[in-house]
Amino acid sequence: MTDKVPTVVVVDDSATSISLYQFSVEPLAVNFIGFKSPAEAYPYLQEHQPELLFLDIIMPGMDGLTFLRRLRTMPHQKETPVIMVTSKDYAQDRSIAKELGALDFVIKPLRFKEIRNLVCTHTDIEPIDEAAIAGKKK
Repeated sequence: MTDKVPTVVVVDDSATSISLYQFSVEPLAVNFIGFKSPAEAYPYLQEHQPELLFLDIIMPGMDGLTFLRRLRTMPHQKETPVIMVTSKDYAQDRSIAKELGALDFVIKPLRFKEIRNLVCTHTDIEPIDEAAIAGKKK
């Protein structure tokens, strides 16, 4: 068992979405990094392999599936756990995502608890006590 804090990366052109992820994982012991575009994320991902990557599909410029296809050509990104996120549920996108080895395909809008559950499920983070969080907010 290592004490390494898992890194969770989000690539989403919506600042609101990035804030939602950030707020959702705040109570967890993770290193969170948000990028607003594949172009912004690419240099980071050339050097680092996150424990989990959330990738929005519909983005201006390069879409998430094209970006994932490019990432999979990098030796250290072949196995990176990726969750595709989209507001439009297209069967074709699902099948491409699966072909590219995406772990999951989730539909926006995401909720705090859903994001936390995905992060806990796909990293070695212990799930948190939701009631304890609710209690802290009062």
